[in-house]
Amino acid sequence: MDPIPIEQFEELVGDALDTIPAEFRAGMDNIAVVVDDRSPPGRLLGLYEGVPLTRRGNHYSSAAPDQITIYLQTICATCRTTQEIVDQVHRTVIHEVGHHFGIDDQRLDELGWA
Repeated sequence: MDPIPIEQFEELVGDALDTIPAEFRAGMDNIAVVVDDRSPPGRLLGLYEGVPLTRRGNHYSSAAPDQITIYLQTICATCRTTQEIVDQVHRTVIHEVGHHFGIDDQRLDELGWA
């Protein structure tokens, strides 16, 4: 499917973040969530870069924010309908937030978020 407008895509990312229970959202510390409308080559839908909460220690103070990037073009290219885009954005955001909380790909797969 052709990419949707970035503003609409950003809204989908925000909506997905809003579905995270408040107690988990409150635990999301020092992290930025951004949309990349160009996307890197390949099939990467999202990317978490940083130090998971489970690995942070005293050395972490004053660290640069972690970043979750959601790739617009890649997600749109893997979907046939707008509803598939909505669903994939939600799945991708939850997957990358899971990495922020220290959940690995195997466990995310077991939980249905891979």
